[in-house]
Amino acid sequence: MTRAATIELLAARFDDGSFLDALARRVAIRTESQLPDRHPELWRYLVDEIGPSLESLGYTIEVFENSVPGAGPLLVGRRIEDSEYRTVLTYGHGDVVRGLEAEWAVGLDPWTLTVRGDRVYGRGVADNKGQHSINLAALDAVITTRGRLGFNSIVLIETGEEVGSPGLHDFVRRQRELLGADVLIASDGPRLAATRPTLFMGSRGALNLDFEVNLRSGAHHSGNWGGLLANPGVVLAHALASIIDRHGRVLVPELLPAQLSDSVRSALADCEIGTTENSPEIDPGWGEPGLSPAEQLFGWNTFEILAFRTGNPDHPVNAIPPRATAQCQIRYTADTNPETFVPALRRHLRNAGFPEVAVCATPGPPSWRATRLDPDHPWVQWAAASVEHTTGRRPALLPNLGGSLPNDAFAIDLGLPTIWVPHSYASCSQHAPDEHGLASVMREGLQIMGGLFWDLAERAP
Repeated sequence: MTRAATIELLAARFDDGSFLDALARRVAIRTESQLPDRHPELWRYLVDEIGPSLESLGYTIEVFENSVPGAGPLLVGRRIEDSEYRTVLTYGHGDVVRGLEAEWAVGLDPWTLTVRGDRVYGRGVADNKGQHSINLAALDAVITTRGRLGFNSIVLIETGEEVGSPGLHDFVRRQRELLGADVLIASDGPRLAATRPTLFMGSRGALNLDFEVNLRSGAHHSGNWGGLLANPGVVLAHALASIIDRHGRVLVPELLPAQLSDSVRSALADCEIGTTENSPEIDPGWGEPGLSPAEQLFGWNTFEILAFRTGNPDHPVNAIPPRATAQCQIRYTADTNPETFVPALRRHLRNAGFPEVAVCATPGPPSWRATRLDPDHPWVQWAAASVEHTTGRRPALLPNLGGSLPNDAFAIDLGLPTIWVPHSYASCSQHAPDEHGLASVMREGLQIMGGLFWDLAERAP
């Protein structure tokens, strides 16, 4: 049996509906990790659905309680064929965000898989049930065609990614031997464009920040005190304008990478940000001058104002408010250190004449750290060649995803090279009503993963 037979089998299983039938079962399990009363559904997804699917492929299964109280369980499936073989770790998450049932379009339901033209609707189709289902189906097809994988496979499925992956990093550190592998090959996030196969090798990190100006204990009538009392909203607005200018350029050098590396710039040279009818129009001239849109999104750091509040926005009164707050975020790449951001901002505000502006990291669990595998790494070039062999098209090579995911658990805590092969696209409405995948992308994703997993036994680095 051959590589081509594996790819043809996967296409046939999509065309005859058997793949979508399996995905429909998984979508129907309401694994909303943000809702505590859905905790039993997280267990059901692993114990009743994913576990038996992997056991039928010869995997041994173990489901683990999370070390964080109230957090969702984790499943590890292992198929060890030969101690001399390479070992590949595959990751996915079975939890989803809230269904938001009342907000979906007429005739659509988050827990019922619905196909309309090229769109396949359902909560988790894009993030992440559809994506890890593609990878599990590809493993199945290789075993069916070859009679074996030709490599060792470890599958890790968590159920808390949508609430920050509590316990995941502790788990992988404690289970280094159980999860020991040579490379991570997983799927999440969007392609660069719906029609272009994509690989990304890490993700940007995110640091959320709280800014505050607190000048006095109460509000004072603007007719009696206007022009005499400093307005905290005005002070904070100007302080933020000293950090990021009218055109979105970050003005504090310590918040930015020193430069783009040659390998990153080369990888992004042929990457054009994909747009669809649901995409917002990119604003020309916004952000760091001299960078392409792809370089800005994947190779650079950004500073965003997420929320700004002073006074009572819902019911304004004729008074000078005592306090103003803003919630901001820095998305950063692996070549910058987030621990330096808050001290740098404090120095900047003090030197710019805003000593009354306080800034601190938003309280809460630590965010996922930025990661990046060099696009010239042998595993990256091998994966790119495999994808091109299957599709006839050179994939986009993104040094890292623009968003964030828990790749640091694998790249940093386990020390693995990491390759992500996304099977979604940017306008999939993940986390929103009407989440969907594209049937054409899912079908091609099955073929891509079948080729990748076949090639692991033939010519992997």
